[in-house]
Amino acid sequence: MPQRRLVTGRSQEPRRRFAEELRKLRLEKGDSLRQLGERLGWDWSLFGKMEKGETLGGPEVVQALDQYYGTPGLLLALWELARGDHTQFREQYRRYMALEAEATSLWHFAVSVLPGLLQTPGYAREVLAAGGLKGEELERQVEARVGRREVLEGEDAPSFRAIVSEAVLRSPLRDAGEWCGQLELLLEMAERQHVTLHVLPLGVGPHGLMNATVMFLRLLDGRTVAYMENGYRGELIEENSPVDRLQRAYDAVRDLALSPAESRKFVLRVLEETPCDPST
Repeated sequence: MPQRRLVTGRSQEPRRRFAEELRKLRLEKGDSLRQLGERLGWDWSLFGKMEKGETLGGPEVVQALDQYYGTPGLLLALWELARGDHTQFREQYRRYMALEAEATSLWHFAVSVLPGLLQTPGYAREVLAAGGLKGEELERQVEARVGRREVLEGEDAPSFRAIVSEAVLRSPLRDAGEWCGQLELLLEMAERQHVTLHVLPLGVGPHGLMNATVMFLRLLDGRTVAYMENGYRGELIEENSPVDRLQRAYDAVRDLALSPAESRKFVLRVLEETPCDPST
């Protein structure tokens, strides 16, 4: 006889389960977020972010919560599971992709690689292979990534704005021919009426989006969501407050970037400096 599975109604995703447990324990204790912050000596907004799943917090704060709630080791164990869970990030990216297909406008900041919507097959293949993909899986991922460009095709295509760090354009592919093809596609896309390309020069110095790639989507219902990722993980952000903060950082970076006309000239200079002809 198969073993019955206990159904608790709580999430099976480690990060979400950790957030749910934090909220449940606080409510059972009868504390507000502000009261909890005062009693443990941390800014109460940190606990709010942890309960929303926006951050996991550090081991010190989790251990303090374990002690305060009388749950020795429970929260720390859930925290460790949440830290090591990558399934949720794949799920969040799939949700982002579904939302992208329905968006009325998109804007993107690229810190290390070109936006997927602007990648050639050769560029996508080399970037994905560098991340460890190979064989049939690599080809499937390349096809999926290049296929996303259909979002920008047709009369009803959403407006798309991309800010690309100069560092991205100074990191060519190993195959010079493929790199030239990629630069030519950038120039072609930048000429489209609904596509706006900015280059962010390295000389602008530190800014608010230095450590991550950020993508924003304006949805049919008027909401804006963001997807933020680094080399190890990504996170879909739908809460208004953090999305607003990211938008302000994006706007500040856009103010530092070259104009669309200057940006096209910059990409053209990079293309002219690239030895595209293998015989030369």
